[in-house]
Amino acid sequence: MKAEFWHDRWEQNRIGFHDDAVNAHLQQFWDRLHVPPHATVFVPLCGKSRDMWWLHSLGYQVLGVELSPIAAESFFTENHLSPTTSRQGPFLRWEATGLTILQGDYFALRPEDVSHCEAVFDRASLIALPPDMRMTYVEQFHRLFATGLDLLLLTLEYDQSIASGPPFAVFDSELSDHYGQNYRIDLLKTADVSDELPSLRKRGVTAIEEKVYQLTSRS
Repeated sequence: MKAEFWHDRWEQNRIGFHDDAVNAHLQQFWDRLHVPPHATVFVPLCGKSRDMWWLHSLGYQVLGVELSPIAAESFFTENHLSPTTSRQGPFLRWEATGLTILQGDYFALRPEDVSHCEAVFDRASLIALPPDMRMTYVEQFHRLFATGLDLLLLTLEYDQSIASGPPFAVFDSELSDHYGQNYRIDLLKTADVSDELPSLRKRGVTAIEEKVYQLTSRS
């Protein structure tokens, strides 16, 4: 899946992966991470997610990274914000009132771009990528956050022999392979979301579970 795939999705407004509502699991479990007041939360592959606005409403600074300029601009427009823009290395930096989106390729991030972040919310990054790119995504994640920080992470599980993603299935064993050495992985919730993903149901998938994890750095 190349960058053009996601650019095309945004240009054609084929963004079924976007949720206009704030994620309910984020609201239910965020406090478990005990993120300090006014800390910066990193939201990878953020799109125009309302989750960023919700985190900001709690007093956090928010840093997202997003490939699509349409998504980045839409986030600020739809939240009635007037951002400033500037260059930050290979990224176009959009910023307003403690909300920042680095518009560009996640894989081009440098540790200094995210060194001030103290927690991560990942609702749709890992499940947006096929297996080979997930490996590269996690390798980059560990480079960016070598000293570790805590995450709230959401995944999906379903039979990929029936349909392929996106969104892709990410099972417990893979999560352990990717993060188990550096993080304690706690499963917080499992929910049946079979009726909430019509794109997969149309492809014949009848059973879909969403899982919510808390990842706590061992360092």
